[in-house]
Order: sequence, then C-alpha cells, then structure tokens
Amino acid sequence: MSLGLLGKKLGMTRVYNEDGEAIPCTVVDVSGNQILQRKTADKNGYSAVQVGYDDQKEARLTKPEKGHVAAHSGSPKKHVEEFRFENDESLPAEDVKDLGPALFQAGQWVDVIGTTKGKGFQGVVKRYGFGGLPQTHGSMMHRRPGAVGCGTWPGRIWKGRKMPGRHGNYRRTVQNLKVVQVREDDGVILISGALPGSKGSYVTVRPSKKKPLPENAS
Repeated sequence: MSLGLLGKKLGMTRVYNEDGEAIPCTVVDVSGNQILQRKTADKNGYSAVQVGYDDQKEARLTKPEKGHVAAHSGSPKKHVEEFRFENDESLPAEDVKDLGPALFQAGQWVDVIGTTKGKGFQGVVKRYGFGGLPQTHGSMMHRRPGAVGCGTWPGRIWKGRKMPGRHGNYRRTVQNLKVVQVREDDGVILISGALPGSKGSYVTVRPSKKKPLPENAS
C-alpha cells in the first residue's frame, strides 16, 4: 500500500468537462492531514505511517493518547489510521509532516474506503433482495422469507441463513474512482461518483491498487 489521505464527505456536486458533459462528483475535505508516527520493520515489525485527521481538543484525549501525540510532536486528532508500506525505504521522508490535496492529482485513479449509511432493522426483501411470497388474495405472507428450516433433522436454523436483521453500517471499499479536480486553496478534492457514507462521515482515500497513474494526468 502507498500513502493516502483521510477526509470527510462534504456532499456532491457536478463538474463540466471540455465536451460539456456533467460529471457527478463527491467533494472530500482532506485538509489538516498530519503524519503522527513512522513505524519501521526494526522497531515495530512492519513499515507504516500513522496519519491523523480532524483537530480536536487535547482535553478530550486519554492519557495514553496525550503521551503518544507528545512523543511524536503531533497535534490531537479525531480520526487516526495507518498506511502500510512494503519496506522502510518506501516511507515518506522524515521532514514530511503535513499532508494535503497535493498528494493526489487530477486524472489519478483512487480507492475510497468508508462506512455505509445505517438502515436499521430490515426484512429480507430490503436486506437481501428476496422476491417475496404471493401478493394475491388469500396469501398472508407477502414480504416474509418463507421456510427457513426443518422441524425434524437438524431441528435448527443453519448458520449463515439469510434472515431479517440490522442492515447498513458496513465498511465498504469503492475501487477505481477518478480524481476530477484538486483544489489546494480549498483543501478539497473532487472524486467522480458516489462514496459510501453520509455527509460528514470519514473516508479513506488511497491510490488505486488495480489502476496505475495515467501518463497524461495533470
């Protein structure tokens, strides 16, 4: 994995390209990203950098968190994640501390990780797309799952059976999205398409694992 950014969804908009076509985009705030710690194979057993986003009051941190921030000369952050690297040589330079939209460029492919919207307790029709039972006169089970087990052997419900339950609030990765614009002055990047989560939710933006940087990226 290579270095990415943490951000917050601000909402959606549209951008017109040179041909006049409207491109739906999601605006992601990535300002204030900061490298809190560098982890090396000799000291920690693996190579990674710890990145923090979204400032918060120091009084809200626990004592271990305050000590961790002070030990690495960082500032208190609400959201912290790690980005792993293959080896120590791939880690960013020691003098690199603050990160921003300039880490990406227009035309680059990225993967976005986020938590989807929670839907609460839902039935099998909404949760799994079941077709339901007959909608005709006399049927009393329209949106129910139907038979789920046998009364004799095994006399129980098999594990993994698709049943009603909590829906949404899943951690999901959307791959191969294109960076449409990078606005350094505003501290935001515009990514084509929709991203998981609601407005104000945290997302992780990383370089795409399946698509390399385009040669004509600007």
